[in-house]
Amino acid sequence: MSSGTFNYEAGPEAAGQRLDQFLAGQPPWLSRSQVQRLMEKGLVLINACPGRSSCRLRAGDLVVMTVPPPEDVSLQPEAIPLEILYEDEDLLVVNKPAGLVVHPAVGHHRGTLVNALLDHCPDLPGIGGYLRPGIVHRLDKDTSGLLLVSKSDLAHQGLSAQLKARQIKRTYLALVHGEVRSERGLIDAPLGRDPRERKRMAVVAGGREARTHYQVRERFRGYTLLDVDLETGRTHQIRVHLAYAGYPVAGDPVYGPRRHSGSGNLLNLPGQALHARRIAFTHPRSAQLLVFEAPPPPVFSEALDLLRRLNQL
Repeated sequence: MSSGTFNYEAGPEAAGQRLDQFLAGQPPWLSRSQVQRLMEKGLVLINACPGRSSCRLRAGDLVVMTVPPPEDVSLQPEAIPLEILYEDEDLLVVNKPAGLVVHPAVGHHRGTLVNALLDHCPDLPGIGGYLRPGIVHRLDKDTSGLLLVSKSDLAHQGLSAQLKARQIKRTYLALVHGEVRSERGLIDAPLGRDPRERKRMAVVAGGREARTHYQVRERFRGYTLLDVDLETGRTHQIRVHLAYAGYPVAGDPVYGPRRHSGSGNLLNLPGQALHARRIAFTHPRSAQLLVFEAPPPPVFSEALDLLRRLNQL
C-alpha cells in the first residue's frame, strides 16, 4: 500500500536516533524529505504529540505516521514519445532526453516525463501522498539518460529499498572543464541548501552525507571526460561535487564558474554535459540482475568529436 497509518515502537537500537532518520524507509517507498513533509503537516506523532525532525527517540517511544492518498493535481496524460529500453509488468527503463522535466512542479504541470508515463501506463501508482507516478529516482531536467520507473507497488517498494541500501549502481558520463590530475578519486563532502541562494545546493557543514566516485575516461585540451558513480543520490550531487573539486561540468548554467561562462556554448551544449549512461539493479520480483546502457545524445557525442579533433591539431 502507498498510503495508510503506520505504527512503530522504537527499540533499544533506535535510542538517540533522529525521528526523521528512524522513519525514512520504514515504508520503503518514503524518502527522508517526504517524511519531513508529513511532519510539517502534523501527520507524524510521537507518544501522541506532533513529531519534529530533530526529535531524539527513546526506547519504547510510540510513533504513528499517516501517509495520505496521492493528491489529485489534475495531471493529464500526454502522448510524449518515450525511448523505452525495457518494460515488463513491474517496471520500465527509460532513456530520458535532456530538456525533459521528470515530475510536475510549480510551473511544470504539463510536458513532463510523468505526463508521458500516464499516457503510456494510466494506472501507475502515486507514492507517499504525492502524485509522482512510478518515479523511483530522478534526473535533472537537462541531464539525459537512464531512469527507472515502477509500475507496481511491489516494484516501487523493492526498488526504493535497493536505492536506500545503495544497491542500485548508476554510472554517469560527465564532460568537465579542466584537466583532472588523478586517474580516479572520491569526493566525500556533505551537501545541503546553499545558505546564500536557496534554489542552489552547496557543500555545507552539517549537510547530508554525499559521496561521488570518478574515473578518467578520456582527456582533452582543457577538458576531461569522466565516468562518475554515485554512492549517494543527493540533489545536484554530481554537478555540485565536481564544481567543488574545481572541475565544473561543461555547459552547466548554475554551478559553472564565471570564468567558464559561455565556453559550453563553444561546444554547442544546450545544458550540462551529464548523461546517465548505465544502471544496474536487481529485479524486485525475479531477483535477476539487470544491467542497461545508453550512449550519450548526439549533441554530447558531437562535442566529444570536436574535442578529439582539436586534440590532433
